[in-house]
Amino acid sequence: MAEKATGAGTATKRARKAVAADPGEGTVTTTAPQKSSADTVTVTRGAESVDPATLPVRPGEEAWTSDEVHELHDELINDLERLRGEIDAADAAIAGLMRDSNDGAGDDQVDAGTKNISRESELALANNARDSLAQTERALARLEGVGFGTCESCGQAIGKARMQAFPRATLCVQCKAKQERR
Repeated sequence: MAEKATGAGTATKRARKAVAADPGEGTVTTTAPQKSSADTVTVTRGAESVDPATLPVRPGEEAWTSDEVHELHDELINDLERLRGEIDAADAAIAGLMRDSNDGAGDDQVDAGTKNISRESELALANNARDSLAQTERALARLEGVGFGTCESCGQAIGKARMQAFPRATLCVQCKAKQERR
């Protein structure tokens, strides 16, 4: 499957690296050999490697179809690209704020406080985007590997509808509710 690469690299290539050492999911190793064009990368695994029949569903739900798996895979890839863009933009904004914070000669307390709040806000946004990126990479690796749609707490099916609504879910509704009550 050919994917357009962003400046940050291919989504699935980074996803494999991010989860390769995850002991709970097993080791996922794949390579993405470069074609002659610097903008195109051939990915050895993708939605085509997923057998929809192997994805768990809850009782009463219909089995996954290839189209649904492809749609979910494409959504995760698009999320990876979007989040990388957000992180790059936030990093650029943080660099600008850090550069501007050094020339605070003549700033009063309000100016200094405003700069600090802006910097902390950008850092929080960047950290949230990084967390979302890690969850998305892990979801993509689980989809292409082992464990997608299975609750990490109880081992039961998370549910097709929940996975379609939030593909980064790792817990079923019951286990997530228990976790939030704690």
